[in-house]
Amino acid sequence: MLESLSERLQGIFSGLRGKGRLTEEDINSAMREIRLALLEADVNFKVVKQFCARTKERCLTAEVLESLTPAQNVVKIVLDELTELLGRTDSKLVLSSRIPNVIMLVGLQGSGKTTAAAKLAYRLKQEKHSPLLVACDVYRPAAADQLQTLGDEMGVRVYRGDGKDPVAIAKEGVQDAIDHLRDVVIVDTAGRLHVDDEMMEEAEAIKRAVKPDQILMVVDAMTGQDVVNVAAAFAERVDFDGVIMSKMDGDARGGGALSIKQVTGKPIKFISAGEKPDSLEEFHPDRIAKRILGMGDMVSLIESAVRVQQEAEEAETAKRLAKSQLTLNDFVDMNRQIRKMGGVRKLVSALPGGDKALGSGQVDEGALDHMEVIINSMTKAEREKPDLLNGSRRARIAAGAGVSVTEVNQLMKQFNETKKMMKKMMPSVDELSGKKGKKGKRRRRIPGMPGGMSMADIKKVQAMLEQGDK
Repeated sequence: MLESLSERLQGIFSGLRGKGRLTEEDINSAMREIRLALLEADVNFKVVKQFCARTKERCLTAEVLESLTPAQNVVKIVLDELTELLGRTDSKLVLSSRIPNVIMLVGLQGSGKTTAAAKLAYRLKQEKHSPLLVACDVYRPAAADQLQTLGDEMGVRVYRGDGKDPVAIAKEGVQDAIDHLRDVVIVDTAGRLHVDDEMMEEAEAIKRAVKPDQILMVVDAMTGQDVVNVAAAFAERVDFDGVIMSKMDGDARGGGALSIKQVTGKPIKFISAGEKPDSLEEFHPDRIAKRILGMGDMVSLIESAVRVQQEAEEAETAKRLAKSQLTLNDFVDMNRQIRKMGGVRKLVSALPGGDKALGSGQVDEGALDHMEVIINSMTKAEREKPDLLNGSRRARIAAGAGVSVTEVNQLMKQFNETKKMMKKMMPSVDELSGKKGKKGKRRRRIPGMPGGMSMADIKKVQAMLEQGDK
């Protein structure tokens, strides 16, 4: 996501580091490089011109903060301006008190509307809503079948209708939601390969018929700054409320994301990267700006951890780890938790410098899967009691996993090092259970490794990080 722009900007800033004082020529040279980087990222040229003018003025007039070097001060100014460019404040999807809420999706054909509709339904279902998907694209072959398949996979009802009138189907869909006690209706409308009057008139007719609470435009991130012209046309005719930026994982430049808010005034509400139902994420301008500058996105990483943490499993696992009873089954559980958080790629990309490490091939994305294959070749007793693994057992495991004995030995070395580290970091059983110490005081619970950190601990760290952003 935005890898090319991120790499260019980080390269520009690395050239400024180490200078005790920045001259006006240094600033002008950096601004020229930033301008080229943004234009190559396919950002709208008017947006680039305004961005560089504001940034240059601030860099030349700003006082250097005591805690920052001149180069760090420039980075801070660019971060502030990037955040402003992307929207400054979060623009969340707010549902009204109306039942059912109606959300209408519009956009060109191929932008990913149908997939976005399904992902939005999945997200709302996770938030304890009861969504209904309405298939109003009666022109694209198998469009309704695609939505039906996605709905069946997620357990979300899909209304298709019997006729060929999309306006009638939309109205019937809202009534179907009322009849089946659904509190949110997501209307998937038809698109065209380009903007035309027929498509706009149909969108306007559906809008008049169902009176949507929210209209979201789905745009393909790979379209670049051309998406701005399309968004402007939709804004004029149907006056949408926000944007879902799809296919962010396929766009290394990011011109559309950096241009659309400034040109149309419409905020990005969600971004989608990947095909999984849970790949639709709320858009946070400040976090994306930090990722572009290589600062990572720890808040989102912790929020992902909160979603996958299970309180019931946590207490039992934490007590076992506190007694240094880490098993190879725990290694497999950690791997599965990381998968739920988006896998190694998403985990590493959220860390400072992670995108750069991924781009240079320094990270083996299949390492955890490789590890799980080896562990699955062991017996139940061997996984629970790793001390049983003598030379002959390791040879058998290597043959079963299709790897060398050396690789099995490396896995066990990593396991033993992790076990030692966790023994040092984990609290005692009394601390985990909250038992009182000798003086009658309840011992403070110390957060440790995965399984030792409670939901409350994670939320505290999340609050601290968010406070730090402010």
